[in-house]
Amino acid sequence: MKIAVLGPASNVHTKKFLDYYDKQGFDIINISFDSHKDDQDRSHWKNVKTRYLNVGSNKLTYFLTVSTLKKILKEEKPDILHAHYVSSYGVIGALANFHPYVISVWGMDIFDFPKEGALNTYMVKYALGKADMIGSTSEVMKVETAQYTDKKIEVTPFGVNLDVFKPNEVRTESDKVNFGIVKTMTEKYGIRYLLQGYALFKEQVDELTYKNTHLTIVGGGPKLEEYQNLAQELNIADQTTFTGKIPHDQVPNKINEFDVFFVPSTLDSESFGVAAVEAQACEVPVVVANVGGLPEVVLDKQTGFVIPTKDAQAIADKMIYFIHNPEEGKKMGKLGREHVSKHYQWEENAAYMVSLYQKNLL
Repeated sequence: MKIAVLGPASNVHTKKFLDYYDKQGFDIINISFDSHKDDQDRSHWKNVKTRYLNVGSNKLTYFLTVSTLKKILKEEKPDILHAHYVSSYGVIGALANFHPYVISVWGMDIFDFPKEGALNTYMVKYALGKADMIGSTSEVMKVETAQYTDKKIEVTPFGVNLDVFKPNEVRTESDKVNFGIVKTMTEKYGIRYLLQGYALFKEQVDELTYKNTHLTIVGGGPKLEEYQNLAQELNIADQTTFTGKIPHDQVPNKINEFDVFFVPSTLDSESFGVAAVEAQACEVPVVVANVGGLPEVVLDKQTGFVIPTKDAQAIADKMIYFIHNPEEGKKMGKLGREHVSKHYQWEENAAYMVSLYQKNLL
């Protein structure tokens, strides 16, 4: 099978697909905008060829790449063209008029983009109308996507690699309870409410209990400095660490340093909740906001908790709960890995995508 993956070369989810397809021996062409270029060495993939579409700083120049995309497809003659992210790659792929054509929606491209104007709505409907198969990473996003098409939508979770995201064999025992998050520092991920929740936690416990905890915030992004300043204003900077962005291969070890993992997102475009799945795979209990696909991947009161969004007090309450119930936290962690193993193993999820290709397109 020869598959053209039309999607950002630098994105971790794109690379997970490429890695799986490469291991299956498929012939793969990753076609990406050069603004999404992957700076890492890709030579370990024996069956993957990378082609870049030259774009400018203006997103309107994306449309100028259609003729180049058509030329690449004519040269490479793939069996399937699979575009990831409907609002950009999905539209370009649709304009190339290649079939069979698959589109996977990811989150903001379907929750936010089409609501920003009539032209955006038209582009999404047009792209989905050209697709021979549509994939969504969650049930909630499937419902959202159905507003723009009457075609069948397959639920195709991202999943995680359980050989990578796993509890450390020798977990370092800290004398502090470490609350943590790994996310990009943008407003949609609710870091502000996590900081406010930790400040409320400080107010509602004795000083020794507070000193025996720590908050670790992992990730870079445009709001990093603002959140660092907020930690100072809330008087929690002494017990809060901002690591900045770290390489993805260091994320599993960092998650293993946490006793509780928080995902207090604020928007439904948090369509699947990969971070919550990764944490559960590492046997770390999770606390997630009731938005998007997050409630789908966490078993409330079993592998963690689902709380209202933008609710700092609810975050503080869960911090207090885990302080007083450490054994329950460990139990939730164990159940979390079992849950991920049953439903969100990456190899199984990727194999399911291939089975859909074979069933619906070939």
